[in-house]
Amino acid sequence: MMLLIAATLLVVSVDGLDQRYLENADQLGLRIPNLRKLTREGQWSRGVRGVVPTVTWPSHTTLITGATAEEHGILSNRRPAEEGGDYYWDVSLLKRPTLLDAAAKKGLRTAVITWPVTVNAPATFNLPEYFKKRRGGAMDTPSICGKARPADLCERIAARYPSFPQEWMDDRSRTLAVRYLLEVEKPDILLVHLVDLDSEAHETGPFSVESNAVVEYTDELVGTMMQALPKGGRVVLVSDHGFEAAKTEVHLKTEAPAGVKPMGGYVVGEDSVGEAWLRKAKSYPRYGIGREILAAEVKRLAPRLGEAKVVFECAEGVWFGFGNLKLLNTPREIGNHGHWPTRYRAVYAVWGEGVVARRLPEIGMEEIYERLSVLTGLSSTIDTK
Repeated sequence: MMLLIAATLLVVSVDGLDQRYLENADQLGLRIPNLRKLTREGQWSRGVRGVVPTVTWPSHTTLITGATAEEHGILSNRRPAEEGGDYYWDVSLLKRPTLLDAAAKKGLRTAVITWPVTVNAPATFNLPEYFKKRRGGAMDTPSICGKARPADLCERIAARYPSFPQEWMDDRSRTLAVRYLLEVEKPDILLVHLVDLDSEAHETGPFSVESNAVVEYTDELVGTMMQALPKGGRVVLVSDHGFEAAKTEVHLKTEAPAGVKPMGGYVVGEDSVGEAWLRKAKSYPRYGIGREILAAEVKRLAPRLGEAKVVFECAEGVWFGFGNLKLLNTPREIGNHGHWPTRYRAVYAVWGEGVVARRLPEIGMEEIYERLSVLTGLSSTIDTK
């Protein structure tokens, strides 16, 4: 057992960074020297199994709570329609404490840059994920700065980096904020959420020429962050979900009974009628119904679906639409996520002072919180050698 001495910990989440970008970097021809350095010289998992649903806000909350969506309360990116349907902006909606709460109790200085569910978080420096307008992965800077802590944080960053206060906060300006915080404020823990890859993969598909280019650009940004990291610091690279290409969007509701509930990457038969329809429909390729998920697997990974009669994944290249359009449609987005967690893998790697290089086994996303706790000196319950 080795408890790492507390030092600056930079946690970089690259939204939509599928494990295959790293595993298959040579085949994809990716020029990512900084990400390769992290995986070559640090500890790199063989993959991270996500949580249900495999979307941004629940997954990011699991990363800093160690809890499932049911346990921490962030069940999707947006709240249910009966609650207004807005995003889960504020920490008051959390049912579990986060890494930021644990750090605050220990007197550690923390910083956050566009991490989901962090409005009013107990962070020393906070540019939370909050927006009134979006443009791809970018969020309007005035909205974020309006929720900043301290209130003049954006002005401080702009004084050092004059190109920071543009209309849109994208991964470039997020990186400027990281550099300012590491170079000037020197927090003990810094969480940053990069979003541009996810946006590109939705538009052009995962592993497309354009998405691969964004991965290479992200590598440049990570390299810039590493250069600003104080001596003795460490970097953790994570992601929230993988990605799949979507060729056909199937709107099952046009033909299915009420007991069939499409959920994007999978479909639920809520009652016996819905179960019977799905089992019959599976025989017809046009419905795009894939593997039946075993009941024990459903209860283990998605307890709130435990009462369902049956759950099926979508077939490869299929996305189950939520509306009542015609049965077969061209997807609105070429790439998507929200599939069953075993369908793809997210990323975990750690590099820096005191980290011994080795390949880690596959882990669950819930396990990353404890690893972050060890790296910040808040816990000593796992082996980091």
